[in-house]
Amino acid sequence: MFAKCHLYQNSHQRSYAYQLASVLGTLVCILSPIIVFKFYRIHRKQTDAALLFNQMQLNSLKGQLNPHFLFNTFNTLYGISLEFPDRTPDLIMKVSQLMRYQLESNSKQCVSLEDELEFINSYVQLEKERVGYRCDITFESKVDKDYTYKISPMLLIAFIENAFKHGTCAIENCFVKIDITVENGLLKLHVTNSIPKKNDVISTKIGLKNTIERLNLIYGKDYKLDINDDKETYVVDLEIQLKKFL
Repeated sequence: MFAKCHLYQNSHQRSYAYQLASVLGTLVCILSPIIVFKFYRIHRKQTDAALLFNQMQLNSLKGQLNPHFLFNTFNTLYGISLEFPDRTPDLIMKVSQLMRYQLESNSKQCVSLEDELEFINSYVQLEKERVGYRCDITFESKVDKDYTYKISPMLLIAFIENAFKHGTCAIENCFVKIDITVENGLLKLHVTNSIPKKNDVISTKIGLKNTIERLNLIYGKDYKLDINDDKETYVVDLEIQLKKFL
């Protein structure tokens, strides 16, 4: 009889343990998705906030860059009009095309690489009109057959503007050389310009500073930028991995 009572207690205890385990297992099954979903919402909210903040920063940097580009472009146009007043009407038309591209691309996160290269080429041609008669200016671009790459608008122009601003202020032995290649989506920008012995150009470096901040926001550490100044030449090497339009 005692053996039966002992057996009954063990069975009874096992029944309670089984029920407790079942309840705990059910709670885990119910609460786990809720907890995971809650953490996902918190993480998503933090990510969205970070993305929004980055976009606000990018828009702010773009807003600072555009007036800077406008000022430099009109300064170039003014210099040409003094030297060659009869060519001013055609040059005004070219400048208006640059301004149109700038305004249209300002609201876009990305533009096609082909459009961006055309914009850069137009800017280089404008500078050739200004100082091409006394400065060695070359611009070469080589892109693989796939032109479906995209790039943040006006991301490269600051490096090119800077080269013309400082590389063409001397009368003798000045040069600006620009080379852009894209292979398997890897864009390489190589810009070299002369540095005059006497440089009276005052630079705020706003364009370069803003562009570097944009590169940090867009690519983080996934880009390479080397700037070398040996007091005779100024060299910029930039590498970024482009994405394709889907």
